[in-house]
Amino acid sequence: MPIYHKLGSIPAKRHTIFKKPTGEFYYEQLFGTEGFHGHSSLSYHVHRPTQVKEIKASYSVEPKIAIGKNIKSLLLKGFELNPALDFLQSRKPLLVNGDCTIGLAAPQESLTDYFYKNADADELIFIHKGSGKLRTMLGNIVFVPGDYLIIPRGMIYQIQFDQADNRLFYVESFAPFYTPKRYKNASGQHLEHAPFCERDFKLPTELETHDQKGDFVIKTKKEGMIHEIVYATHPFDVIGWDGYNFPYGFSIHNFEPITGRVHQPPPVHQTFETSTFVVCSFVPRMYDYHPQAIPAPYNHSNIDSDEVLYYVDGDFMSRNNIEQGHITLHPKGIPHGPAIGAMERSIGHKETQELAVMVDTFRPLMVTEEAMGIDDGQYYKSWAE
Repeated sequence: MPIYHKLGSIPAKRHTIFKKPTGEFYYEQLFGTEGFHGHSSLSYHVHRPTQVKEIKASYSVEPKIAIGKNIKSLLLKGFELNPALDFLQSRKPLLVNGDCTIGLAAPQESLTDYFYKNADADELIFIHKGSGKLRTMLGNIVFVPGDYLIIPRGMIYQIQFDQADNRLFYVESFAPFYTPKRYKNASGQHLEHAPFCERDFKLPTELETHDQKGDFVIKTKKEGMIHEIVYATHPFDVIGWDGYNFPYGFSIHNFEPITGRVHQPPPVHQTFETSTFVVCSFVPRMYDYHPQAIPAPYNHSNIDSDEVLYYVDGDFMSRNNIEQGHITLHPKGIPHGPAIGAMERSIGHKETQELAVMVDTFRPLMVTEEAMGIDDGQYYKSWAE
């Protein structure tokens, strides 16, 4: 996260003695990324954060690949994915490569019986349907539909839903998420031309500090495995912390669209970036205002990246027969563009109410068996006259 934040009580100087009112020590932990080079935070714990009592079970959650080398455009009907009670069991990987996993989840119950930690990947969770609270070791974030939740790798968390009908789009990334460099100055502040600024971020609040001993299960994901690790103390025992590495939220509704006289390329919609893919937000906006403008996107060749679009709401003018929860994959190697009739249909329109999330990966994506179970089977032919 490119801004400084702190919660709770911390000593005046890092790596110095910090004692409880009883005279016992608090225990400092560096929560960092990219070795000691990337963003980090320093947290102070009531108990040592290292107390593993037992490893109860380990099992594979490796995605099962149906198509390893894909050239076919796909349309996945996301709302046909069956809900599941458990948060982790509801998560279904659909498109994967060595850099990221893209999937959907429809959990019906809150994650309260155990804690979760992804030791391999930063997580982006987009809240399509549902509301609640993300509870983490560094504080809590209330979320509503349209929120992106960015959860750094290694963050221990639970998630509390207000209802049973929840739909999530998620991306696990093996490289950290950042806001685009071109939006920021040398010190990391967002510039005037950026489509959002620091005021738009949802930062952690309501730091929970639990002084409890017992058996606390933390399901930890590492290298395609879930390990059920039992800790001797409650993982939410932080009395205070400060730094730059922490979970945060951002609402897609706070993304201010960049428009022009003629159709603008997809990078104007960019919201997050990693070293291996980008995430864009398509939001309600005015169409291009040149008197001869064609609002629909021009045909373009997918030479450098696979394009994934998750449709959230509204009428996506460049496609036909698209519904909420649909995912389209346009693989690198073949051009794509507006559906038949979409270009002509768009002329003269002044605005769009579409809402969608796009992920462009720089390396090809493999298609999982879960994805093939919700594939419409015909989308790749939709441009044929």
